[in-house]
Amino acid sequence: MKPPIRGRTEPPAGLLRRIDAILRGAFPSLVTLGLIVLAAVPVGAPGLVMAVCLPSVFFWTIFRPSAMPPPAIFAIGLAQDLLTLAPLGSGVLVLLLVHGVIMRFRSLLVRQSFWLVWLVYAAVAVAGAALAWALTGLLNWQLPPSTPAMHQLGISMGLYPMLAWVLSRAHRAMQNAEA
Repeated sequence: MKPPIRGRTEPPAGLLRRIDAILRGAFPSLVTLGLIVLAAVPVGAPGLVMAVCLPSVFFWTIFRPSAMPPPAIFAIGLAQDLLTLAPLGSGVLVLLLVHGVIMRFRSLLVRQSFWLVWLVYAAVAVAGAALAWALTGLLNWQLPPSTPAMHQLGISMGLYPMLAWVLSRAHRAMQNAEA
């Protein structure tokens, strides 16, 4: 006969526990959607929506990939396209490609220092901005000006440290709540 296992007992599964688990799983997607809606408020700063959306998708894909699945990224990209009046599908494709590339190298990135992750983010942001610019040109049948893409890229790389700091605090709080 085995001795009883001592320690913290598992609380009974109930409705509130299931709601908590669902909301904790949806938190990254909901925060990203909230951030892009706030960034879409007209304040005169160009490219804020993508400058907030891409870092958030990048961060959550590395540190909590199960909470940022491709269907959620599709919805976020679609919301981004609708809020920025971009050609439908261009933001979706950029975000899904970023998600796929980061998932491929996630095991390597999750163990790296902030500075190296930021450098990788900068490279991903350059590729994402170039792809979004090219897709916009292709879907509109005319080459768009490159200045807005460069502004968006600069803002995105500059905002990443602040967003990563806030999102890492939220990630740690979620980990502590799960422990």
